[in-house]
Amino acid sequence: MYAIIETGGKQYKVEAGDTLFIEKLNVEADEAVTFDKVVAVCTDAGLSAGAPYVAGATVSAKVLKNGKAKKVTVMTYKAKKNEKRKMGHRQPYTKVEITAINA
Repeated sequence: MYAIIETGGKQYKVEAGDTLFIEKLNVEADEAVTFDKVVAVCTDAGLSAGAPYVAGATVSAKVLKNGKAKKVTVMTYKAKKNEKRKMGHRQPYTKVEITAINA
């Protein structure tokens, strides 16, 4: 059984026991979180897709930790103008473990 959920403007295919890094959520570590934007659910009976979401379907997860990804270096440069700028960015994330798919 798997489900496709939507969070942080992205869609993820998840199964029970999966661990994934998603956009930062405002929850502390070791708390439970429920995703109700379930786009599709595939069970033994078949695939049920929502328009836009499956009614009554939820995915339960446990927050493992919050953190920041590795630094990405960005350079901007304009030729023949002696203009350049170096910037860095660290994207915040939330690491979650999927505990159950409720379809």
